[in-house]
Amino acid sequence: MANASRLQDAIENAGLEARTMVVLDLQQLEFIDSTGLRIILSARARSQERGQEFAITPGSQQVQRLLSVTGVSEHVRIIGAPDEILV
Repeated sequence: MANASRLQDAIENAGLEARTMVVLDLQQLEFIDSTGLRIILSARARSQERGQEFAITPGSQQVQRLLSVTGVSEHVRIIGAPDEILV
């Protein structure tokens, strides 16, 4: 929650518009709440609007559990690492 506004600003950054894919790296994330879930879904929607692929990397067990329980993991592609090539 403390970094939610910074993440939202980064997602809206005009520099991302030229990218073909956006990966949100959650590997160091140990906790997430509803604010974080909202931002992940917002980032996915924004990427779709731009015609970009969107993916996240796995976070801690708590993060993964919350993504699963809320159904977010069913709507977001999860990759092993930020530099993983998606086919």
